[in-house]
Amino acid sequence: MNPKLQKFLPLIVLVLGVVIAVVMVRSRPRIERRPPEALAPLVRVKEVTGQVHRYVVKAQGTVVPRTESALVSEVRGKVIWISPSFSVGSFFKEDELLLRIDPTDYKAAVTQAAANLAAAKVQLAMEEEEARVARAEYSDLGQGEVSPLALREPQLEQARAQVAAAEASLARARRDLQRTEIRAPYAGRIRSKQVDRGQYVNPGVVLATIFSVDRAEVRLPMTLEDLSYLNIPLDYTGAIRAQRDPGRLPAVLLSAKIGARRATWDGRIVRVEGEIDPKSRMIHVIAGVDDPYGRNTTEKIVPLTAGLFVDAEILGNEMEHVYVLPRSVLRSDDTLLIVDADHRLHLRRVTVLRKGREDIVVGEGLHDGERVCLSTLDTVTEGMKVRIFQEEKESNGGPTGEVLQ
Repeated sequence: MNPKLQKFLPLIVLVLGVVIAVVMVRSRPRIERRPPEALAPLVRVKEVTGQVHRYVVKAQGTVVPRTESALVSEVRGKVIWISPSFSVGSFFKEDELLLRIDPTDYKAAVTQAAANLAAAKVQLAMEEEEARVARAEYSDLGQGEVSPLALREPQLEQARAQVAAAEASLARARRDLQRTEIRAPYAGRIRSKQVDRGQYVNPGVVLATIFSVDRAEVRLPMTLEDLSYLNIPLDYTGAIRAQRDPGRLPAVLLSAKIGARRATWDGRIVRVEGEIDPKSRMIHVIAGVDDPYGRNTTEKIVPLTAGLFVDAEILGNEMEHVYVLPRSVLRSDDTLLIVDADHRLHLRRVTVLRKGREDIVVGEGLHDGERVCLSTLDTVTEGMKVRIFQEEKESNGGPTGEVLQ
């Protein structure tokens, strides 16, 4: 290469680069500038249809037995025998013998009372015979009036009174002897016991605390508003009628988590307590479950044990043609957001029949086929344009999101 040309080669390359750059800049396409578009908010909607809805009132409470009693000794003496059922947690049958107090002295008292009664009857027979003889003698004489004392009437009344007193003493002695055997007044279970074999007891001493197993009850607190959703008569006539026909009262489902499973029991509201708690302003209803330990069934069930904390769902009244919606759609002024056919938002005031923890029940203000906005929007204006996100299921069952403009 010519040495002179080689000297100007970098300059030539630089000039060619500048020329190419100028050509590329001038030949590029012109970019049309457009103002940015504001996208309408993306919302989810639900098309509503009127339905029949049954109110469900939820509450919680602790299981207690319907009947709880203290077994008390009515006689004194030493406990000489106790039943295997007389231990904490054991079950017993109605009229089952639970313990026995030493009956020796009471048997002797029965024998003595029986002897006294026999003697009193002999004395009465003698007085009756003497009175008969006296009446016969004075009847033969037939002279004037005869005093009752001469006819032995006071002595006869005294003998009769002594017989009656002896009979009462014998009955009391037999009753005391019978009371040395402590029997169960009903079928139940031992909650606690205070005596054992060999212990000396006096009248009035508590021997054990027992409770019945025929029915378990749960005391459920609720507000007066919740009570209005239940078919529970509060007037005198209605309450008496419901007591005679328990089928009129609402059904209740009790449940509790025991281990890894949740056990359930069917019950019924049996009564309402007579006053409102002045502190909490709550009223209590009592749910009852018959045969909570399964004594009268051959099926294996989970016992509804006293002291268990349970959740309750009480079935209330039915409402026709109402709308059940998530609680989140309701705004502070009892309005909802409705999306019309043009995908525009409108505020609608509705009549809310009930506000639950998770949903609401709307009575008036909606119509079948209308779409309620489920999404929460920070700023809402009347007639605002929105986009609707609708979930559809593909043939394989998986959800796919589709934006409807």
